[in-house]
Parts: sequence; structure tokens; C-alpha cells
Amino acid sequence: MLEKIHLSIVREVEKQGSLTAAADVLCLTQSALSHAMRKLEQKMGTDIWLREGRRLRLTQAGKYLLALAERLLPQMERAEERLKQYAKGERGTLCIGMECHPCYQWLLKVVSPYLARWPDVDVDVKQKFQFGGIGALFAYEIDLLVTPDPLYKPGLHFEPVFDYEQVLVTSREHPLAQAPYVEPEQLAEEVLITYPVEIERLDIYNRFLMPAGISPRRHKVIETTEIMLQMVASGRGVAALPRWLAEEYLGKMDVVPVRLGRCGIAKQIFLGARVADVDVDYLKAFVDQARQL
Repeated sequence: MLEKIHLSIVREVEKQGSLTAAADVLCLTQSALSHAMRKLEQKMGTDIWLREGRRLRLTQAGKYLLALAERLLPQMERAEERLKQYAKGERGTLCIGMECHPCYQWLLKVVSPYLARWPDVDVDVKQKFQFGGIGALFAYEIDLLVTPDPLYKPGLHFEPVFDYEQVLVTSREHPLAQAPYVEPEQLAEEVLITYPVEIERLDIYNRFLMPAGISPRRHKVIETTEIMLQMVASGRGVAALPRWLAEEYLGKMDVVPVRLGRCGIAKQIFLGARVADVDVDYLKAFVDQARQL
């Protein structure tokens, strides 16, 4: 019978590179680990690994178990953690995934009053590189997903909680700084600085430049907001950011927000959750708190 320990062994052997190292991590003897897997192979009638010298290579069955382990074990580990918290009378940890680079500062404004109102709930935040967005919700790796681009799937619910405008940010000395708004053609000779996000998911591309058939002279990627704005302030490019975020830096750096197009680009921040969890009291309270900003 397939058990959790079998999945843990397959995952750790793949991660650690050997039976010995995996046994150490799992607090098993190597003989106990080997015996457990031999017994499973005999029962199922198929090999999990093939030996190639000192190396172990997963068979097709082994690769299937590894994929299963990577999907199920995080859910089981999180469930065990949650049950322990319930046993102690705690509500647990609200795990939030961030798919929105500039939203971190916004999130901090929500978390602070929320923690004050819910002292028995901890908050953990995962950045985009630590999880897989929609997949993380389905896999119970996170409880809430912060995103400006919801992907509606059966079993998930997305709630809009904050409206904002996407703007172009330039240095104060830039020729466009005093313009009431900019047109796509005016960015054809600019260096455009963005977060490391796929171009098709960047609003300045998919809602402004691409419909007009325009590309910037150069596209530069920077992960940190402060560094990005320092580059903009020094005249080394322009950037597209939420107006509320750009305005937070007006007194600190020589930058100016300018509207994108005559009507601007309206956006929203969404909080996504599993449908089964939307009425959980402390999760619902977080969504309500986010709406109040």
C-alpha cells in the first residue's frame, strides 16, 4: 500500500541525490529506507529506481511518484501544521502569495492593522519565485493570492479590493514630465524599465504599446522598486508603476507620474482564495481589511 513515507523517500532521494543523505534527512537508517522501497516495488510489481553505477535513476513509475509527492506532500504537511494549531486552540497561519511586485508596500498597510485585530493569527508571505500562483492555491501552499491579473478557474474566487491607475514614471527633467498624458509613439525612443514579468502580462505592453504596434527602444528589467526609481530619477529610463506607489516616492526622489493615454489605464488588485475557504472568519476579515484602504 502506498503511504506518505514512500512519497517522502522518493522526494528526498531526488533532492539529496542518494539514499544515505535522504535517510539522514528523514531520520531513518539506510536499511530501513531501502527495505520500505523494496517492499513497495514488490507489492506494485515495478521498479522505482534503476541503478547506474552509484547513481539512481527514476523509472517512469518513479517519476510519477515524484510528481505526486511534490503535489501532495506540501498539502499534507500544511494540513498537519493546521491540525496542530487547532489542537492548541490557535487559528493558525494565513499564508499569502504575492504575484504583484509593487503590491508589497500596499500589503504592509493591510497586515499591520489586521495583526492587531487578530492576535491569534500569524501571517506569512511568499514572493512569486517561491510558489506557482494558481497552482499554489490548489495545492494549499497559500491561502490568498494577491494579483492584478486574476485567472478564473473552477473552485477559486477572486475579490477586487483596491482600484488604482497605472502611470508612466519619468525624471523631473524628462521632456514628458510636464505632459498631461503620453501617447504610445512617444515611448518608441525610450528605455523602458519594468519588473521581471512576462511581457504579455505587463499592462504597459498589452494595454498601451502593443495595441499601437509600438516597442520601446530598449527594455530593461529590475526587480527592486527603489533601484528602478533611482534609475528613472537619474534619467536612465522610464517605468510604469501604480500611481499610489509612484506618489509615495515623490518627496524622496526626483520622479513624476504621467498618465498613460488620454483616459489612463485603470487597474485593480484582487485577492484570490479557494471557494471552500471564502467564509473562513480570519480569511474573510483580511479581505474586508484590504477593502478599507
